[in-house]
Amino acid sequence: MPSQVPTVTVPELPTDLPADTTLLDVREQDEWDAGHAPDALHIPMSELAGRLGELPEDRDVLVICRSGGRSARVTEYLNANGWDARNVDGGMQSWQAAGRPLTSDTGVEPQVI
Repeated sequence: MPSQVPTVTVPELPTDLPADTTLLDVREQDEWDAGHAPDALHIPMSELAGRLGELPEDRDVLVICRSGGRSARVTEYLNANGWDARNVDGGMQSWQAAGRPLTSDTGVEPQVI
């Protein structure tokens, strides 16, 4: 029987995330560069195992990707390794659709790709 992944929807999230919460974006660099949530921590899924030391262990972790698939796998991994993580259902597509803020470090209009 597959395990259940703890999940939260974007509308369930407060507009301003609590200070004890980390929003972990696990998308690839080109996706991040196109647009991301302000104050998110970017660690691509492919680099996560080698960069776990960058992820605070004393905070709740919300894991987000484009649509929720990669972040669900990362959520399972983190929870199996001692973190309290929840998957953001619908990912950055839902984030953008809900009118949540996006930023881009490239100077172009932020978008979710």
